[in-house]
Amino acid sequence: MQFCRAMKLSAVTMTALVTMLGLVNGAVAAEKAVAAVAPVEKNAVAQITSTVCAACHGADGNSVITLNPKLAGQHPEYLVKQLTEFKSGKRANAVMSGMAAMLSDEDMKGVANYFAGQNIVLGKAQSNGVGSLGEKIYRGGIAANHVPACAGCHGANGAGLPKQFPRLSGQHADYTLAQLRTFRTGERANAPMMMAISSKMSDAEMAAVADYIQGLR
Repeated sequence: MQFCRAMKLSAVTMTALVTMLGLVNGAVAAEKAVAAVAPVEKNAVAQITSTVCAACHGADGNSVITLNPKLAGQHPEYLVKQLTEFKSGKRANAVMSGMAAMLSDEDMKGVANYFAGQNIVLGKAQSNGVGSLGEKIYRGGIAANHVPACAGCHGANGAGLPKQFPRLSGQHADYTLAQLRTFRTGERANAPMMMAISSKMSDAEMAAVADYIQGLR
């Protein structure tokens, strides 16, 4: 009887050991799987930013073509919002809509975080420095036309506000001017506030404030 009990106990013990070994091996396998996936996700983002985004925006988000925006240092929430709206069609742009269509939500977050972590190369204003029309509009608005100061939403130094307003400081004047014009015409319709503001501005006023923003820091 004691021998039989010992055999039964040994069998139970062996079963428990096998089960435990299976769990341990399973856990190890799971850890290896997670470790294997993480680099793939990072590599995917690196591939997107270096081969797709870099062609127009530069590898570090500092575009050389002045009609393409600098992405370096931009708030990630803003970048995700724009990519999402390019994909949905809420923000119209044939090139970017095609690019965004290929991105998953996770891709967008990865790309946004990458560019947010880059350092922007600040520019210089061509003619709208201290005391200029551009500075007056940026800091004080255009009272006669009920245009609010840009600084009210985008900050005194153009840093913007995460989740609400983009960073403007150092952005290409050509790009900023182009966006103000598309807001005015309705070609860009994903920011009602900016559509209303730009509708009250002349080309000269837009050009002046865009130039000032380029040199803002």
